[in-house]
Amino acid sequence: MKRTALILLIVSFSFLSSPAISDQHISGEVYKSEFTRIKVVNVSSGLVNPWGLAFLPDGRMLVTERPGRLRLVTEDGKLSDPLGGVPDVFARGQGGLLDVALDPGFDKNSLVYLSYAEPGKGGAGTAVGRGRLEGNRLVSFSTIFRQVPKTRTSVHFGSRLAFAGDGKLFITLGERGERDRVQDFSIHRGQVIRINPDGTIPKDNPFIGRAGYRPETWSVGHRNPQSAAIHPETGKLWTVEHGARGGDEINIPGAGLNYGWPVISYGVHYSGLKIGVGTHKEGMEQPVYYWDPSIAPSGMAFYTGDRFPAWKGDLLVGALKGRMLVRLELDEEKIVKEERILRGMNKRIRDVRQGLDGFIYLLTDETNGRILRLEPAE
Repeated sequence: MKRTALILLIVSFSFLSSPAISDQHISGEVYKSEFTRIKVVNVSSGLVNPWGLAFLPDGRMLVTERPGRLRLVTEDGKLSDPLGGVPDVFARGQGGLLDVALDPGFDKNSLVYLSYAEPGKGGAGTAVGRGRLEGNRLVSFSTIFRQVPKTRTSVHFGSRLAFAGDGKLFITLGERGERDRVQDFSIHRGQVIRINPDGTIPKDNPFIGRAGYRPETWSVGHRNPQSAAIHPETGKLWTVEHGARGGDEINIPGAGLNYGWPVISYGVHYSGLKIGVGTHKEGMEQPVYYWDPSIAPSGMAFYTGDRFPAWKGDLLVGALKGRMLVRLELDEEKIVKEERILRGMNKRIRDVRQGLDGFIYLLTDETNGRILRLEPAE
């Protein structure tokens, strides 16, 4: 009895002390990279599963929390109360309030865009809406896109938002765990969507007028793309999507192209069984890069700042399962080198953004989620 009690006490103590051990690797900790040393600064904490981050022109941040809250965060890390005017969300599984983006004309119109899992008849689906930021609320919020049909699954919402240089809005959609429906292009499963900021459809979208396709669709055959960014020089959309067991992909989705899920993949099913016909099929695109085993990528940014001059032009990708930041060196549209950073921090990195100050900001996906800033160590 005494021995059992002692063992239980030791185990209990180890669980209680784990957060402290983990937290010592947060603010002020220094990590090595090939070209620089990186200091991690804790900007803010106390966020519940933060998902998306956007910088306001005055330096404040908008941050989404998956349970359904949108918060303003000051430059020194103070959290506001939840903002009003946010839509109701389906906060189950991987669903909830997801990405946030500012309108390209935010200085004039104050419009903020949110992606979220929208509840409704049949279950839930990815939706995108916009409202005007006034003080501590979004005013006149309206939905501009809805994934159809909804489904009762609670996974693979996709949901990253990216505005192209021409003002068009790209939306990534997961296949909602229904891989057998991805190659049915009459519905929204595993696609990239391209719309105008008001939700109307651009006249040059690739599938307009084609039977069996939806006119808002840009590309098809994706699994669960949770990263999206516009290349700062070419203006092209880049995405990163989750594979199954292996096969996470980086793609540059082209107009009207099919990226193959679940017909081709560089991974296998979680059961270990082969996916589709293998890795290649005529008429289906190859990824720019892939990971096997999976790192579970989420959040990406092209680095254009001056704080880390050796990283200028590199692609930064967060990893959930891998609990790290991945730096990828590019040669035009080829990835020529990968470096894995911050592995000792042991945090699920949900989003990656470059701040107005040129530093790199990360969101950690946990019930005590954080905004972290990466600075060069002196």
